[in-house]
Amino acid sequence: MNTHLAALIFDVDGTLAETEEAHRLAFNRAFTEFDLPWSWDRPLYKELLRVAGGKERIRAFALRYDAGRIDDKFDELVAALHRRKTERYTGSVAGGSVPLRDGIAELIGEARTEGLKVSVATTTSRANVDALLHGATAGEGRGWFEVLACAEDAPVKKPDPQVYLAVVERLGIPATACLAIEDSANGVRAACAAGVPVIAVRSAFTDTDDVSGALAVFSDLQGIGLSHLRSLHEGRE
Repeated sequence: MNTHLAALIFDVDGTLAETEEAHRLAFNRAFTEFDLPWSWDRPLYKELLRVAGGKERIRAFALRYDAGRIDDKFDELVAALHRRKTERYTGSVAGGSVPLRDGIAELIGEARTEGLKVSVATTTSRANVDALLHGATAGEGRGWFEVLACAEDAPVKKPDPQVYLAVVERLGIPATACLAIEDSANGVRAACAAGVPVIAVRSAFTDTDDVSGALAVFSDLQGIGLSHLRSLHEGRE
C-alpha cells in the first residue's frame, strides 16, 4: 500500500521562480568586473546548467573554453568570482525582480492549510534563497517551509540525492510520503535516487531536459491543486 502524501519538497531555481536568467546576468557582470573575456549567452548557459552548482559551472566552462587560464590560483579566482556573482544576484532578486512562478504560492498555501509539511531541497546557497523569498514574498515566504536545506546543508550537488536525504531525515517521515517538485533532469534524478516521488515543472532553461522518472510533467502549476498531486502520488506503482 502506498504511503499517503504528507509533505511537498520544492526545488528553488527554475521551480519556485524563473531565476536562471538573473543568475546568468549576475555571472556576466562578475566576469566583466574581473576583466575576464567571458560572456554566457542564453544557449551556452542552458548547456552549462547541466552542471549543478555555480562554482562547478565556472570550472566546467573554463576547462572547455579557456583551459589556459587554469593554474594554481584558479580555485581562488573561482571562489572570488562566485562570491561577487552571489552579491550581484542577491541584490537583484531581493529587490523583487523575480516573482514566484504561477501557481506556486497558491499550492504552498493549500498544502499548509491542509497540514502538509512544506520544505525546500536545493543546492543553491541559503543567501540566494533568502534573497528570492525576500523579494518575491516580502519576506513572508521564509516562514512557509518546515525544512529549508541548501548548499550549506548538502554540499554534494544534484543529481546526487544528498539534499533530499537530508530533508527527509529532518522531516522524520518516509521518503515515499513526500512529493518533490523539480524542473531539471538533475533534480528529478536526485529525488528518485532518494526514493522521493517527483513531478517536473518545465522552466525556461530546462524545457528540453530528460525528466523521465517524474510522475507527471507540467508547464507550470497554475490550477494544479493539491488533490491532483495527491492522485498522482497515490496512483504511482
